[in-house]
Amino acid sequence: MKSSIGEIIVETDEERKTYELGVSLGESAAPGEVYALTGDLGTGKTVFAKGVAKGLGIKETVNSPTFTIVQDYEEGRMPFYHFDLYRLGSPEELEEIGYEDFFYGEGLCLVEWAELFKEILPDETGVIMIEKDALKGTDYRRITLKGKAAERISERL
Repeated sequence: MKSSIGEIIVETDEERKTYELGVSLGESAAPGEVYALTGDLGTGKTVFAKGVAKGLGIKETVNSPTFTIVQDYEEGRMPFYHFDLYRLGSPEELEEIGYEDFFYGEGLCLVEWAELFKEILPDETGVIMIEKDALKGTDYRRITLKGKAAERISERL
């Protein structure tokens, strides 16, 4: 693990570690927080999201909301709103589903492919970036946490 002010980097070759980082974030997150989750297809974004749900106490199965845009889970210690913006063509599509009610509500928002619509994210959005490096192996992941995400995870390490 490498750390600097406002940023933590975790390198792993185990899917379990990606999941456990998500659990840590879910356990320490506060209502009203928004996190941008970025990374190419197959990097483990959904694995991380499943960990966040577990950390929030959600027992329901968590899947990527690629076709629904947002999945909401209400059974944990706070609502969990899992977004996937990959298929959206414009910010107006997010307005149609009322994203502001989620982003500025009392739940936790995790937004996959957030980099596609950075302009709609609250200023204090935490960032989780998951990257692969084929030269380091098929299971290798470099997970960079910035801002609020780094702050929350550092409390748990």
